[in-house]
Amino acid sequence: MLEFAVRIALYLAPLYITNASALLFGGKHPLDFDKKLLGKPILGKGKTIEGTLSGFAIGVLSVFLITVFFGKYTSRLYHNYLLVGILLCAGAMGGDILGSFIKRRSGIPRGGRVFLLDQLDFVFGGIALSYWLVTPTPLEATLIIGITLLAHCLANYAAFKLKMKNVPW
Repeated sequence: MLEFAVRIALYLAPLYITNASALLFGGKHPLDFDKKLLGKPILGKGKTIEGTLSGFAIGVLSVFLITVFFGKYTSRLYHNYLLVGILLCAGAMGGDILGSFIKRRSGIPRGGRVFLLDQLDFVFGGIALSYWLVTPTPLEATLIIGITLLAHCLANYAAFKLKMKNVPW
């Protein structure tokens, strides 16, 4: 049971750290360079070059540190945790960016709420990009999604209260 919990935690850590770091470090330079597609912003001002790069870099740094300090667990639970973790980080950023793109194409403004897409885009991106190395079991996927829904709601509410976000979702 402990091994199962550690496996889930090692899977979630790169996703969460990457996603949170992008928000914390943000930036001023839009990733889409303020360009429009069919009259609508491609991604919007919320996706920045600085946020994307810092989120990915801090995520990868966390994977490296986890590998160094918890190598006994990472090597036992994952064949190549460093590679899995880097793919999870890249997938988290890609999923978040794709979620923003979908929202802009749908005419949903920045800060507009789309249940499940807002909470899980980074997780689905991470799963998709690392799937060829690590395929979560149905139970693992259910727990990853359930834990993320709860954690994401609590973290966003805290960020809203700390005035780091304009909306609590």
